[in-house]
Amino acid sequence: MGRKKLERFRQNEANPHVVQAGKEIFETIKGNWKSLQFQNDHPLVVELACGRGEFTVGLARQYQEKNFVGVDIKGSRIWKGSSQAYAEGLQNAAFLRTQIELLEQFFAPGEINELWITFPDPRPRDGDERKRLTSPRFLDIYKKLMAKAGNIHLKTDNTGLFTYTAEVLSSRPDIRIIRKTADFYLSEWKDEHHGIMTRYESMFMEKGETIKYLQFCFTES
Repeated sequence: MGRKKLERFRQNEANPHVVQAGKEIFETIKGNWKSLQFQNDHPLVVELACGRGEFTVGLARQYQEKNFVGVDIKGSRIWKGSSQAYAEGLQNAAFLRTQIELLEQFFAPGEINELWITFPDPRPRDGDERKRLTSPRFLDIYKKLMAKAGNIHLKTDNTGLFTYTAEVLSSRPDIRIIRKTADFYLSEWKDEHHGIMTRYESMFMEKGETIKYLQFCFTES
């Protein structure tokens, strides 16, 4: 392991914006994000597969009245966003280092008010469907953790994942699609994201890809 990566891991251990194995809060955070990590009662917004945390940090800057948690398994990735949050004194931004499959170990039923799935791996092979973050398997997890009428957002450049997700959502009577567009930056909602882009989003747009967007919620508890 490189010296730079080791130093980033060391900084993650000391950074209060990072929740990870080895810290006491890691074992007790489920159901207690507002009291233990943020020490307020603001709505909780979670970003999955947050990578370097550009979106989590960007939203935290814009919405001081909300708490934001970026989730990713790669410590060297969340180091970037957590370091930025620490440097800027963003008390409403934090990062959880874990696998997304384990979300139920870290969030209680109804604890999440809003969920973002930003440019996930599309997993195009049919055999990988269960690994897609918008597959029925993951949707059932989200349903348990979302507060009533809490919104879920998907942003992707991948047409296959966008089409697949729209079909899965439309097939479920417990889900309502609120917004859907195959070109987010030509839609009426583009300004609501305040120009915040992830690294991957910028890369895709530079290649001429259109950004697809879906917003939906569960209609049954």
